[in-house]
Amino acid sequence: MKTVLITGCSSGFGLVTAQYFLERGWKVIATMRTPREDLLPRSAHLRLLALDVSNADSIRAAVEAAGEVDVLVNNAGIGMLGALEGTDMATAREVFETNTLGTIAMTQAMLPQFRQRKQGIIINVTSSVTLKALPLLAVYTASKAAVNAFTESLALELQQFNVSVKLVLPGRAPETRFGDNARPRMQASIPPAYAELAQGVFAGWAESPLLLTHASDVAEAVWYAATDASSPMRIAAGADAQALMSVD
Repeated sequence: MKTVLITGCSSGFGLVTAQYFLERGWKVIATMRTPREDLLPRSAHLRLLALDVSNADSIRAAVEAAGEVDVLVNNAGIGMLGALEGTDMATAREVFETNTLGTIAMTQAMLPQFRQRKQGIIINVTSSVTLKALPLLAVYTASKAAVNAFTESLALELQQFNVSVKLVLPGRAPETRFGDNARPRMQASIPPAYAELAQGVFAGWAESPLLLTHASDVAEAVWYAATDASSPMRIAAGADAQALMSVD
C-alpha cells in the first residue's frame, strides 16, 4: 500500500484529493495548518498532521512524523488578487513564501528519502493562469509560474535517482474557497486608477462561464500523475485549463 502526503488539505483541491486517494486504498497523510478531525472520514489509512509550509520548523516536524512517503503533493497555496501598484511588498512576500518557497522547502525536505530509495513522485499544483496572462493577478501568477520553472528544472536533476516531478495546472474553480482565501490580501489592492479595469474583470467573472474546473478534476489529475508513469509532466485539470493547454 502506497502513501501520499498532501499539503493544504483543509479545503478545496487538497481536501478532495485526500478523499480521492483514501477511497482508492492509499495511505493518506493530510496536512494543514490546524488539523481538523471532522473534514475527512475516519480511516485507519488516514493521518492528519499540522504543517505550515512557510515555517521551517513545522516542515521538519511534519516530515519526521510522516516517515516513508511515496508521493508528495505540493498543493498548499494562498490567493492574491489586485493591481501591482496597490500591492504592498509584505503581501507579495507572503504569497511567494507559501506558494513558491513553501513548495521548494517541502520538496527539499522530502528529497533525501526519495533519493536514497531511488523512487518517489513529486506533484506540484500550480494554476492555469500561468498559461494565459490575466490582469490583477501579476503577483499570484508570478508565484505559480516560478513553481512551473522550478519543477521542470528539478525534474532533470532527479532523473538519475528515478524520482519523477510533475505539474498539475487547475483552471478557475469558483466552488472552492479561493476567493475567500484571497480576500484578506485584497484590502486597498485596487487603487482608484484601476477601478474601471477591476469592475470589468469582476463583471466577466460574474457571468456563468461555459468551462470551469471542479475540485474533483484536480484530484483526478493528481491521481493520474501519481499512478501512470506515462503521464506527461504538465497535466491540465478542468475543462477550462485543458482548453488553454491545447492552445498553448
